[in-house]
This record gives sequence, C-alpha cells and structure tokens, in this order.
Amino acid sequence: MRTAARAIIIKDGAILTMHRNKFGHEYDILIGGGVDFGENHQQTLQRELREESGVTMQNPRLVFVENAGDIYGMQYVYLCEYVGGEPALNPESDEYAINAMGQNLYQPRWLPLAELPNMPFRSESLKRAILKGVSKGWPTDPVDITAM
Repeated sequence: MRTAARAIIIKDGAILTMHRNKFGHEYDILIGGGVDFGENHQQTLQRELREESGVTMQNPRLVFVENAGDIYGMQYVYLCEYVGGEPALNPESDEYAINAMGQNLYQPRWLPLAELPNMPFRSESLKRAILKGVSKGWPTDPVDITAM
C-alpha cells in the first residue's frame, strides 16, 4: 500500500497549504505527497516542502494518520515547526510544469486559520482534526482520523 506524508506548519496565525484549482474545482490541501522508494517520512516531508513551497521545517511530530483512499493510501500527518521561507513553487517541480499548462493549478500559500473552517479542504476529517488541534491542543500520540 502506498503511503504519503504531509506537514502542518503554522506561522503567525496561518497554516501552510497548497491551494488547488483543478479544472475549476478549488480546494486546499496540506503540502506533502507520496513516499518515494527508500525514503522515510521526514525525507518525504523535506522533499515535498522544497518542491511545493520552499518553506523549511524542523522537529516533525506525527499527530494524525488517515486512510486517504486509492491515490495515497495511508497518510501520515506531521506537526512541524516553521524555520523559514515563503511559499513558492520550485521551478524544477512537476507542479510548476503543470501550472504552465493552465487549468490544473497549484499555489502554495499561508491560509489564515480564521478562514480554514469555511474553505473546501482535503480531507474534511483532516480539516476538523487541525481545527481541534489549534483550539484544544495537539494529540500527544498519533490519532487515526479516518472515521472522524
């Protein structure tokens, strides 16, 4: 089964997301993606952040696990400390090349946490878990949010 790693990075009351406009269907998702052969989750997080945002992090801590369906299988979501950088696609990334074709667009951004409840987000379970973490504190042990 394929696995994915995603990063929760919060800075100044905003969360790092990838805003997607996929042929007119708009939503936000956490930065991250599939774990490549030979990678561990931390390496995947660092690679995906470099490709998709240019933002750097440290001290990733697993907080959520979710069955994300056929494309990613099990998704491991890490709360990470922001180190530096401002969101921008790496010109050498697949996402940058796809943007150039238009209609299937990627835009990394800081999404104000106050706007998150009203934004379409993948997945809704993950959105609810993030909002709970922000308001009530993050779990000390990983929580399976598949059925939330």
